Amino acid sequence: MPSNQTIISIAAATLLLVSHAAVAQDQVVKIGISGPLSGANAFAGKDNENGVRLAVEELNAKKMTIGGKTVRFEILSEDDQGDPKAGVIVAQKLTDAGVRFVLGPYNSGVAIPASRIYNDAGIIMSTVGTNPKVTQGGYKNVFRIVASDNQVGSSMAAYAARQLKVKTVGVIDDRTAFGQGVAAEFSKQAKASGLKVAGHEFTSEKATDFAAILTALKAKKVDAIFFGGYAPQGAPMARQMRQLGLKDVKLLGGDTLCSPEMAKLGGDAVGENVLCAQGGAILEKQANGPAFQKRYKERFKRAPDVYAASFYDQTMFIAQAMKSSNSVDPSVVGTAMHASSYKGVVGTYAYDAAGNMKQSAVTVYTFRNGAPVALASY
Repeated sequence: MPSNQTIISIAAATLLLVSHAAVAQDQVVKIGISGPLSGANAFAGKDNENGVRLAVEELNAKKMTIGGKTVRFEILSEDDQGDPKAGVIVAQKLTDAGVRFVLGPYNSGVAIPASRIYNDAGIIMSTVGTNPKVTQGGYKNVFRIVASDNQVGSSMAAYAARQLKVKTVGVIDDRTAFGQGVAAEFSKQAKASGLKVAGHEFTSEKATDFAAILTALKAKKVDAIFFGGYAPQGAPMARQMRQLGLKDVKLLGGDTLCSPEMAKLGGDAVGENVLCAQGGAILEKQANGPAFQKRYKERFKRAPDVYAASFYDQTMFIAQAMKSSNSVDPSVVGTAMHASSYKGVVGTYAYDAAGNMKQSAVTVYTFRNGAPVALASY
């Protein structure tokens, strides 16, 4: 007759085997994140990563099952530095690591070349890259999860004409895929709205001195300047506009200026003189917006920035498509996403055949007390 100690040992061993068997039944789905985690736009890359991380943590807590097995999501986050060459290296690295779904890249210039690698590997790529070329490669599993430059640039131009009563504008772009794309769309819509585009100047995404191009536009007596570029250049541009006596000239921009980082870097030179257009509805006015903001702040000790909610929503949409298709195969999941929609925190997601949002609100913001404040949604 076995002793009590022997019985306990056998029971413990049995529990251990059952535990290991349960873990073995889990199927791991690797979620890749590509974004700038270093450099001037690291704040945006980290914010996007946090949005995905919050979604993954909530999904893992729910223990979703697909095909009778519990799905466990794992995150592999890589720094693409906002650089196209680094982005291609990251794309290959995530592919080699067995990633099936990628959230990112953040920059259009990175998303365009990386999309080919992800497509060839059968990976779903979900990006906030707004340049129209991002979804013109014919790749069925590339999704743009926000409005494109066509919508963002044209909305800012329409607002400038109708609400700000601007007559003459100057345009500056930073020569990146994003900057050129959004500036071109702004210029096109500005002209269609009856505005005079008095000049188009160029800078770079690493520039800090804008005196020469601002002086050139000042001589043309512009009422506003549209900048196609990022906050780390937009903020010093706002300061230099003030120094050059352009304090009554509005600085306009796309989604990349709609960040608290703009006010942080620009100080008191960034206020109601700065306006920007961002894809998505006004987060705090959405039914689940305040609750998302609260969960995000509790988890990461800071408020969400521009696209955290969009990355959170897309991760949840991917999970919903897995559940509805009973598959973790990206080709199956992608087909399910194209055939359905998802009501997220900041909007409803549904995609056309090219991977563009069928409908996407665009919100115009200004700055008050160091924070973006919504003015209107289109």
